[in-house]
Amino acid sequence: MKLTFLGTGTSFGVPQIGCDCEVCRSSDPRDKRTRSGALVETDAGKRILIDTPPELRLQLIANRIDRVDAILFTHEHADHIHGIDDVRALSVRSRQALRMYGPAETVETLGQRFAYIFDERMRPLPGTTKPEGELTTLEAGVPMRIAGEMVTPIAVPHGHTTVFGYRIGALGYVTDAKLLPPAAIETLRGVTVLVLNALFWKEHPTHMSVPEAIETARVLGAERTYLTHLTHDNFHAALEAKLPAGLFPAYDGLTVDLT
Repeated sequence: MKLTFLGTGTSFGVPQIGCDCEVCRSSDPRDKRTRSGALVETDAGKRILIDTPPELRLQLIANRIDRVDAILFTHEHADHIHGIDDVRALSVRSRQALRMYGPAETVETLGQRFAYIFDERMRPLPGTTKPEGELTTLEAGVPMRIAGEMVTPIAVPHGHTTVFGYRIGALGYVTDAKLLPPAAIETLRGVTVLVLNALFWKEHPTHMSVPEAIETARVLGAERTYLTHLTHDNFHAALEAKLPAGLFPAYDGLTVDLT
């Protein structure tokens, strides 16, 4: 199994609009962070996309991805769903609707906000196309076979919203979480690669801070933990130097082999 980080930035992205800080002006490509999304490629060659951030088209082109078999959504915030129209190129190529999965609130939001994708009554005019998708609601803690893999949704708090993280085999992927409840920790025990969001070194009301992510990684004890959803609070190289052994800052385009 292989994980590719398509985007590792916060909702502002890095560089931020109008910001002249040193990180936003950095020449290190690892400090250029588009909004968070990822791709999981299974041992059977299936591809599972996690979220559709606003830069999805550019992310797919940069990583030479021209096909996905399913899409998992973590939640309905704009930085995680507003690139959904870019899946049109994928559904047109495959000539079938893409299977999309997520928590009930997210499925409802997608169906309302992007009705043209899911409402069969909304057909494109001859000679034109539209994205094609089929929505399935997932339940926290209930595994489902998706693109040939058993996927377990994991409920985690994100302010007033409940976000889904996912366990896919030896991978645990959690973004936009303030903390991991006991049930989430139990579901993630035994993963070899863990992905956690980490916003600032200081505390934030809806996201883990870097110290909170470090402590969460220590509790779970995965072989490798990668931090994502990063802000312009840190240079990549400086953050990498400060993290304990086994923890790494992710960056756009990073590929991790789980085999």
